[in-house]
Amino acid sequence: MGNPILKQIGTVFIPVSDIDKAKDWYCDIFGFNGDGEILFGHLYVIQLEGTGIVLDSKIYSPEKTFQTPAFHFNTNNIEEAYQYMQSKGVKLLTGIENNHYFNFEDLDGNMLMVCKC
Repeated sequence: MGNPILKQIGTVFIPVSDIDKAKDWYCDIFGFNGDGEILFGHLYVIQLEGTGIVLDSKIYSPEKTFQTPAFHFNTNNIEEAYQYMQSKGVKLLTGIENNHYFNFEDLDGNMLMVCKC
């Protein structure tokens, strides 16, 4: 029998304290379609190309937020991405490092990354 586990990541769960606020913030910052419904009162699915994101308020506690990025959002232009996040008022945690990536924080203190790929 071969390995039945696919070599894919289906989705990444992000712990958030307020599902409505997190949905609005992520959809605004990243230009996602915010028309989806909040499932079971605590989940919001963001469909991406490839691996998706699920915002989940049921798993939230301050100790469970990402203290280091668990993944990164891709960009083709790191300088434009950085300026865009600045213009949106996003809390930037680093400058552009090694001309390649920067870290920022969501509303709940999850550390996230944008990386030039």
